[in-house]
Amino acid sequence: MNQQQFDIIKPLLKTKAGILLACILGVVFYIQELFVRDNYTYQGVPKSQHWDSIALARVFRNQGFMLAYSELHKNPLWVTYHLEPITNKKYLKRPSHFRIDNRSIARVSHDDYTGSGYDRGHMAPNYAISNLYGKTGQRDSFLMSNITPQTPNLNQKLWQRLEEVEANYFATWFKSVWVITGPIFDKSPKTLKSGVKIPSAFYKVYAMPAQSKQDTPKMLAFIMPQKVKGNERLDKFVVSVDEVETKTGLDFFHKLDDKLENSLEAKIDTKSWRLSEVANIPGRYAKSKYQHKK
Repeated sequence: MNQQQFDIIKPLLKTKAGILLACILGVVFYIQELFVRDNYTYQGVPKSQHWDSIALARVFRNQGFMLAYSELHKNPLWVTYHLEPITNKKYLKRPSHFRIDNRSIARVSHDDYTGSGYDRGHMAPNYAISNLYGKTGQRDSFLMSNITPQTPNLNQKLWQRLEEVEANYFATWFKSVWVITGPIFDKSPKTLKSGVKIPSAFYKVYAMPAQSKQDTPKMLAFIMPQKVKGNERLDKFVVSVDEVETKTGLDFFHKLDDKLENSLEAKIDTKSWRLSEVANIPGRYAKSKYQHKK
């Protein structure tokens, strides 16, 4: 359910007749969602490979991105969005506060992270979403359902550099790029005082659709741990999509032909993505702080 649908249903919950109407609308909206969600993903909505808390995550659709939110983890488990070239940069004022997502039961707030030592890390990034999907997209990216605890060196340095590469280079070079991103948890993760579980690492999976009938899709995946310096080369963290699926319990791109899917997800292909050209770029917020490694 997206935010607009939730806003329609919420006022109806005050009377018995309203509750009945809300239930009917909820079913209608859910059927509609099943058709719409495929437009927000590439080759199928990510799904759990086994029945557990991941399978029970709820899907929220926003302006420009979609995510699966875990009430148990109080984190998004996957977030997916589509990138195209940013031709006219929008310099929208960054919101000063993150908002509770009223669709969630956990109702994690901005203050739940205060004093924790962890940043409020965007999964759908403010920079790309605001430039491609406008003010509404930016506001949705500041919902706490899109946020997860990240160390400052990861969030402000290494992760930010990868976000800049995907928006300013991958999208420009390849015109159409799909992204799936999210946290990775240990078996017994630590938590913030508010109960938000702290990931041990984060993943990003990129998919470039085939650019001709003779071509095949291209994939690229990263796993970045919480403990980084921030100035490492991006290609140090490249893995196969298979490894991400193993560590998350998720299945990506399951609508692809099985033989093709298995081949692409097992392969590590940095050359097609020209990663060596951008693996060592500095972040736009801390260029003077980086001592580049050759």
